[in-house]
Amino acid sequence: MNAYRIERAKDPQDLARRAAEHIATAIDLALDQRDRAQIALSGGSTPAAAYELLGREHLPWDRVDVFLGDERWVAADDASSNARMLRSTLLKEGQPGSRACFHPVPTVALPSPEASADAFAQLVSGICAGEPPVFDLMSLGLGDDGHTASLFPGTEAPSVRDRWTTIGRGKGLDRITLTAPVLSAARQVLFLVSGEGKQQALSRLLDPSESAERTPAKLVQPGSEIIVVADQGACGDH
Repeated sequence: MNAYRIERAKDPQDLARRAAEHIATAIDLALDQRDRAQIALSGGSTPAAAYELLGREHLPWDRVDVFLGDERWVAADDASSNARMLRSTLLKEGQPGSRACFHPVPTVALPSPEASADAFAQLVSGICAGEPPVFDLMSLGLGDDGHTASLFPGTEAPSVRDRWTTIGRGKGLDRITLTAPVLSAARQVLFLVSGEGKQQALSRLLDPSESAERTPAKLVQPGSEIIVVADQGACGDH
């Protein structure tokens, strides 16, 4: 059974600060032990402020490989692109984080989402050691329907176990996503949860009797304690 450590943030700004600190600590720890650190970050609106703060930290960014846990199959300059969001926050020109080595998900330059998923799997396997590939930190969001990365309930993606990437189909767009085995192989998993709309999903995530079919985020089962940083809106009565 998963062990969760809940950190209550006072508000979204406090959540961003705590998240940036956790990611920076994971990078420092990894670089104490190995030559390079590999981190996978979530997209969406919740973590953007955290990445902005993180990008200002004076870390050995040139030894950090940055990936996305999932990406919409859109052009890199599309407003919904997670890569675009990272480039305007963590990787913003002129700040320390811009020196990180970013490995975006290949998208519409390839002929199909399936081709993109295959290319992304090769990219991840070529940089991260292990089978499944091991990230030092996996930062994840939680959807109001219980999804994480692009593992949406009622779709095929959550059940994929024999590949490191797959197609996630949700909210009208094809997405490329890491699969549950890769999410679970990370040395540290961090969930960032914000807003009253996430209360029910967070309750389900923390409920030992909840099924992973209804709440695919429960498929993330690393060997270490999962840190959940949630603001007051998301925590409710927890």
